[in-house]
Amino acid sequence: MSGTAAQRWAELQSGRGIPPEILARAEHDPWHHDTTYFVAPREPVDTPSREAGLALLGEAGTVVDVGCGGGDAAFALLGPATHLTGVDRQQDMLDVFAADARSRGVPFRTVLGPWPDAAEETGTADVVVSNHVLHNVVDLPPFLRALTAAATRGVVVEMLGQHPMAWLDPLWERFHGLHRPPPATTDDAVAVLRELGIEPAVTTWERTFPPRQDPVWVTRRLCLPAEQVPDVDAALDELVRPRVAATLTWTS
Repeated sequence: MSGTAAQRWAELQSGRGIPPEILARAEHDPWHHDTTYFVAPREPVDTPSREAGLALLGEAGTVVDVGCGGGDAAFALLGPATHLTGVDRQQDMLDVFAADARSRGVPFRTVLGPWPDAAEETGTADVVVSNHVLHNVVDLPPFLRALTAAATRGVVVEMLGQHPMAWLDPLWERFHGLHRPPPATTDDAVAVLRELGIEPAVTTWERTFPPRQDPVWVTRRLCLPAEQVPDVDAALDELVRPRVAATLTWTS
């Protein structure tokens, strides 16, 4: 790790971890993502991230989707995108990605593993996209360097203005007495990119207001037992999920 911005990012991200004594009491893995939340829509949503990806692709090109989940970022570029590669650490996410690609008749491949460990097997593509993954990373410079190296034209990253789970901080304090430090933000990510000599184009925008979060999922994320779902459900009425997102784009 190098640079004060990278160190700041790592410190802020490390502060988002779950203390081992709380994690030990969890009935379910709080980090596992349910694939049903990540199925890509059949009709892509027009966002600055999609616009940036289409601009980089031009008439045609290949795409790598890092931390692809169900492939929302990649499938949004269908048309000019001639081949998709999905990279994810969860095999069940890649299964969803593969099934959707087959149903759409899109040439594809999948790579199992965390980024940047999976970068060598993944290879390169014209455009690399990565939606809502940066806030899962502690050591950001290697992650960003590998994104850049994998793209022959450019990279498009989408992220929320702050850590996507920061809105639950009041519930960590309420149910566990755990006070969370401030979350990392888009500005922190941009500062790390600049330390790497990359000057991204940054577009800040507002997402469509998300639906109320499933209280069962939140209960698991908070490492609470199932019998506390009603308590969590009631507490969610007091919280507002973030809407501000950012698209970071740079050329290789």
